[in-house]
Amino acid sequence: MRSVQAGGRGRSRVGGLGSGGGGVGSTGMASATGPDTDSERRNVSDAVGVAVLGACAAWSLITAAMHDGRPEGVLLAVLAVSAGYASGRISGALVPVAAPCAGALAGLGLALAEPRLAPGPQFVAPLGHAGATAALLTLAVGSACCAAWAAPAPALRLALRLLAAGITVTALVLGSVSGFVTCTAVLLCSFAAGRMQHRGLGVVGLGLAAALATGATWAIAGNVLPDGLTESLEGQLSPHRVQLWQDALHMAHQDSALGVGPARFGELSGAAAQALLPDGKPHSAPFQMAAEQGIVGVLLLAAAFCWVLHALWRTPRSTPIALIAGAALTGLAVIASVGNALSFTTVTAGAGFLAGLATAHPITDDASRTAPDARVRGDRFAP
Repeated sequence: MRSVQAGGRGRSRVGGLGSGGGGVGSTGMASATGPDTDSERRNVSDAVGVAVLGACAAWSLITAAMHDGRPEGVLLAVLAVSAGYASGRISGALVPVAAPCAGALAGLGLALAEPRLAPGPQFVAPLGHAGATAALLTLAVGSACCAAWAAPAPALRLALRLLAAGITVTALVLGSVSGFVTCTAVLLCSFAAGRMQHRGLGVVGLGLAAALATGATWAIAGNVLPDGLTESLEGQLSPHRVQLWQDALHMAHQDSALGVGPARFGELSGAAAQALLPDGKPHSAPFQMAAEQGIVGVLLLAAAFCWVLHALWRTPRSTPIALIAGAALTGLAVIASVGNALSFTTVTAGAGFLAGLATAHPITDDASRTAPDARVRGDRFAP
């Protein structure tokens, strides 16, 4: 009887230890399940991204075959985004602070050298390289702010924020008004993002901002706005740009399903032919997709942007990093809606790189989770 009671007490103590261990074990299981869930979500997001980018490439080939177009530009942009995204994911996992810092410096250097890097004729503002310069500076500020939020030391965070402010001032010095506005918006988002506990509202707001900018361009081209407001906006955008948009709308109405074919806008646009140095582009990514690849092309472009926002919403990185990257990419979307920034490989690769940085899973986070679990396992099975 005593042996049974002793055995019961032994089982009680073991059960107590098992119960306590279960508590600790459940914590360890939760920490183990958390990374598995995050990994599964990232895999789903990556699969969606591959599907969207693959559909963009495939649709450009289809429309090119139907209308004897040239899909090389779209294919190069898809390749640049994919390569930049993969590079950002890898470098962001290995060096989460140094990688965005290097990206910010690279973006600044490319913005300063952009007119001398791109082949072809040189254009004066507001067309030509002005949009690419503004886009690169915006992405550079976003990378610097992401690096500041990832930095562990206060002095390093201050230095990186000063770098972001310096890039913003550089935009003003270069005469890029749009770049200065978007860089300032990203800086303000960096300060405000630290006070946001839920990133969902921020991501929705960024999506609405991009949709509003795109809708405004369609309203201007379609003469939907009041006459006074339309004339004011045309004066800032230039009448030639608005004529390009109107030609793109006319082509989209002619063949809304397939468009006129990739890289064929310049051949069919009267406004493009009247330019002193024509580049064959409507200087708006949504209008170019609508004219050359129809409504499906526009939907694929929107799907690509929505995929990036969804990936930022589900990223394991902190909310400030996710929202800052989203703000910079939204600024790029606004610039691309009124310019040809996405025609530059450096811009598309930089956008993919920033998105990859913001969705990467730093290895140091896994190490910090694994170390306590190892200690718990050691304590639990220690004699």
